[in-house]
Amino acid sequence: MKRCWPFLFLLMSCVQEAVPLEDIEEPAPSDFEDRRKFEQLREDSLTALRLKAIGLVDIHRIDPRILVDLRYAGNTNFMHHQLYDTLRQLFVQREVAERLLKAQDYLDSLRPGFRLLIYDGVRPRQVQAEMWKALDSIPVLNRGKFVSNPALGSVHNFGAAVDLTIVDQKGNPLDMGAGYDDFRPIAFPSREAYFLKTGELSRSQVENRKLLRQVMRSQHFSNIPSEWWHFNAFSRIVAAQKFEMLETESGGSRWFRIVPTAENSEDSLVTE
Repeated sequence: MKRCWPFLFLLMSCVQEAVPLEDIEEPAPSDFEDRRKFEQLREDSLTALRLKAIGLVDIHRIDPRILVDLRYAGNTNFMHHQLYDTLRQLFVQREVAERLLKAQDYLDSLRPGFRLLIYDGVRPRQVQAEMWKALDSIPVLNRGKFVSNPALGSVHNFGAAVDLTIVDQKGNPLDMGAGYDDFRPIAFPSREAYFLKTGELSRSQVENRKLLRQVMRSQHFSNIPSEWWHFNAFSRIVAAQKFEMLETESGGSRWFRIVPTAENSEDSLVTE
């Protein structure tokens, strides 16, 4: 006998495609696989609710034109395994989402039919720590070029940074000369002139990167020297002043105050 759970209908309003009430049912105890999927669906929905409660928004709720391929929700990433357990949609701060919408508008005006494709948005600091540890063979000072030290926090942890690219009218990502999460120097915006001179980057690949930067800078996003795909909506200090830091996928968050110090070249982190 079907036993519908009315509260799940409310939960599902937070996910990308709501499930009709009549389709949500509790499986029989003996249906192990169905129950596992049911519990996963419920937990995914709870995660969306928790993130929404601390001010984060699903980018598709703001602009469905923007494409999402959440790499850390699967295994197509530099870790080669799933890092997000229940995070299934791309969440960022509302102000960031609204600026991305305007960036998409600007891209439309430059290249009709081209779309933004986002690989990552808000990232729990717990996951940041996993990434940092996985790169422990790289000295700390160099490691920060690829993954921010979780002790200091990443702008991703505040929902104020995105990793993204551009796709053409057919949905094909533009050739940037290096893939997402490529740690080689050829992925560094700061080294483009060198690799263009050596012929390892083509002029069209560099122009594609410049197009992405032009689009994002139109809405005051800033790129970083070591990743063509990473753009910050705010500096880490400003992000910490405006937003809570997401600690875990469960929605745990807290306020941080980041204070620049003369003694340390990096920011010092103070919890509040």
